[in-house]
Amino acid sequence: MKIYLIRHSITEGNLKKRYIGRTDESLCMEGETLLKERLAKGMYPEADRIFVSPMKRCIQTAQILYPSQELTVIDEFSECDFGKFENKNYEELKDMPEYQRWLKSGGAMRFPEGESKESFTKRSLAGFERALLMCGCDKQMLEGRYKPVGGKAASGFSMAVFVVHGGTIMSIMERYAVPKGTYYDFQIGNGEGYELILADDFAAFGRIYSGLNTGRSGVALSSGADDRIFDHMDGKNYKRLSA
Repeated sequence: MKIYLIRHSITEGNLKKRYIGRTDESLCMEGETLLKERLAKGMYPEADRIFVSPMKRCIQTAQILYPSQELTVIDEFSECDFGKFENKNYEELKDMPEYQRWLKSGGAMRFPEGESKESFTKRSLAGFERALLMCGCDKQMLEGRYKPVGGKAASGFSMAVFVVHGGTIMSIMERYAVPKGTYYDFQIGNGEGYELILADDFAAFGRIYSGLNTGRSGVALSSGADDRIFDHMDGKNYKRLSA
């Protein structure tokens, strides 16, 4: 079962480099144009099921990319609450002591009057697992006792797209990517994303193994035997979307 994680396109706040979390912005004209250009180049995949954040920018992105398909809203995929930093940019925050302390922490501190990375990540992963269950990947799969048949979950879905926020994608990749990376290693731009594949192999402890190697992560990118051999040698189980 293939999984695609796509970040929403550009908003006015993104253009101004603001921290846009709970602010429910729509896409700007530049954001709509970006999607249409990349769509014309074949960057975005087909999908059997589409999951989205409840926020306008994600729903609008999905509607442009998949205009005739039903969207399933996952509330847990809402962007992080940036608290006092919400809808502000560096120039507006640089003299705030709380912002300087947050920067010095490497982004590990809770956002003042907002959400912590830990609670946000936990929420994002809970939403991701709930979506997988909706695709037919039951709890036995998450516990390592269920094997999808022919690359499909029990429901028959073979491709699922998640149109979500950058932070949501970073949370999922931090948990599942191999080689391991930090949360901030998986930052991507607006309209960009990752391809993941749930391989025809057993899962365990929230992970799906790559090929036949039962020591791999929960996601594999291989589309065939040759690719899997390369994955095992390279040790990488994801790739960026490209046109």
